[in-house]
Amino acid sequence: MIDPSLSDPDQPGTIRVVSAATTHVGHVRATNEDSILDAAPIYLVADGMGGHNAGEVASAIAVEEFEKLTIQENVTVEQLGDALSSAATRIGELGGESTLGAGTTVSLVATMVLDEVGYWVVLNLGDSRVYRLSADIFEQVTVDHSVVQELMDRGELTPEQARMHPYRHMVTRALGAGPESDPDYWLIPAETGDRMLICSDGLTGEVDDATIERVLRSPSDVRTIGEDLVRLALDGGGHDNISVVLVEAVEVEGQQLEAETTAGTGSRTEEAFDVDEDTLPRALPGDGDDAR
Repeated sequence: MIDPSLSDPDQPGTIRVVSAATTHVGHVRATNEDSILDAAPIYLVADGMGGHNAGEVASAIAVEEFEKLTIQENVTVEQLGDALSSAATRIGELGGESTLGAGTTVSLVATMVLDEVGYWVVLNLGDSRVYRLSADIFEQVTVDHSVVQELMDRGELTPEQARMHPYRHMVTRALGAGPESDPDYWLIPAETGDRMLICSDGLTGEVDDATIERVLRSPSDVRTIGEDLVRLALDGGGHDNISVVLVEAVEVEGQQLEAETTAGTGSRTEEAFDVDEDTLPRALPGDGDDAR
């Protein structure tokens, strides 16, 4: 069964949001190794990996560490980094055959205030993703840390080929597994009406970006949209665990939402910080000159 949860839309803070989280084991896997966090000011998907119960344990640890920050209205980048470091330490200390090779992706959106302006903070490690819908703009903010992404970056693989490549689930960075565990960060000014989608590759492996955009533009509430996305992934085969967290900005300080559900009413402004050129948000096909 789909297990949705809807957060309180009246939480305090510079960015007031409504959010919903939905996860499903899929049609093939015996257990759900995804863990999700839907608690202001952090919205997170962690996709665990490893033999036996390793992935389930690792992703749960990631959620536990970031959940400690949900007692406050907003977070800082330093706090996010500390939570990630604490989770990595705990995962690295796991012992026993059931947790050998434990690791997890971490993709999250959090709210932050700088100079009385509300921002989305996006963190990514692995191949779970964050998408943003703002006005007429739809984009994948994060860049996958994966073998197929590197092949695409070198021009050796097309996006269509990547969807079927035998190494499509092989990540190059993860928390607690592999040689690299440095995340990428983005800082994006929040606009009233923004919709942010955080998801595991159980969704993106079954549902293409054009369909994701179409569903995100629906006038439905975030709970319904999340359930619709999961059902589409199940209809597409449901070969992996599927997790989505939807966050919509209802009110941002100094802005006013004119309609009840108008995803993308604000103008597009964006800036990345502390990232290399090769980790900037990837443009989607058809974005044209507006893409970054």
